Amino acid sequence: MKQYLDVVRRVLDSGQRKSNRTGVDTISTFNVNYQMDLRQGFPLLTTKEISWKNIVVENLWFLSGETDIDLLRRHGCRFWEPWTDAAGKVPSAYGNFWRHFPIHDDGHGAFNDQVVWVIDELKNNPDSRRLVVSAWAPGNAQTSALPPCHAFWVLNVQRDSAGKGLLCLHLTQRSCDVALGLPYNIAGYAFLLSLISHFSGIPAARFGHTLVDAHIYTAKPDGSMADYDHVPGLQDQLTRKPLPLPQLEIDPAVTQLADIQGLLEADTDTLLNSFRLSGYTPHQAIGFKVAV
Repeated sequence: MKQYLDVVRRVLDSGQRKSNRTGVDTISTFNVNYQMDLRQGFPLLTTKEISWKNIVVENLWFLSGETDIDLLRRHGCRFWEPWTDAAGKVPSAYGNFWRHFPIHDDGHGAFNDQVVWVIDELKNNPDSRRLVVSAWAPGNAQTSALPPCHAFWVLNVQRDSAGKGLLCLHLTQRSCDVALGLPYNIAGYAFLLSLISHFSGIPAARFGHTLVDAHIYTAKPDGSMADYDHVPGLQDQLTRKPLPLPQLEIDPAVTQLADIQGLLEADTDTLLNSFRLSGYTPHQAIGFKVAV
C-alpha cells in the first residue's frame, strides 16, 4: 500500500511539532488526501501485521449501533476500553450516531437511522449525491472525552466506460493517528464499502480519504515520553517492501444489515468465516503505545 507509506513520508517530512490533549507531542500536517482502488485487492496493510479480527468485529459493532462494549469483549477486542464509562458504554461510539442520530421532528426529539436510509437510497436512487452518514453530533462531540475522529462518510456511485455503476466511499477524518489508527481506518472503511457493495449489488471501487490533522506521536524535545514515540517504528516500515494485497470474500448468506447482530452474537470463528480474507502475508507486527 504505497498510499499509506506516502502519508507517513509526508507527515515526517513536512509536519510541525504540536501539543495536544494527551500530553504527548505530535508531528502534524494539514489536509492529506489520497484514494485507493479495491479492485486491486483489499487494502489491509502489509508492511506490518494488522488484526483482521479487530477490523471485522469493530466495524460490525459500529453498524449494529450499540454503545455497550460487551459485544467487543465477547470476541476479545479491548481497544475501546480506555473510553468506556462506568456502565460499560461508549456514548460517542460511531455506530450510535450512524444508527440513532438525534433530530427534531415537529418540535419533538427523535432519531434518524442514517445507515438504513443510505442503503435503501442506494438501491432506489444510486446516482444520489446525498448518501451521507455523519458521526458528528455537536451536543455530544463538544463535550465528549473522545469525540468522533471519523466525522462523516459519503457513498457515491460512479460509472465506468460502459455505464456500469461502481460504488465508492469517501471518509472525512478530523484527526488521524498515522501509526496506530490509519491502517485500521483504511481497512475498516474498505470493509464497510465492501459490505454495502455486497448488500446493494453495486461493485466496490474506490475508497477516498481526507485527513484534516494527520499526526505522528513523538518524544518531547528533551527525550521524555519516548515510550510513545512512533517515529522509529514508522521509519522501520518505510524500509519494508509492500507485499501483494489480500482478497476479501463475503459469505452469500450475509444479505442485509439485519444479519449483523446475529453474527456479533455468534462465536468468533463463525463470525470470521463469514468474512474470509485470503492471501494476507504481511511483514511482522510493530508495537506502538497508545496515547490516551
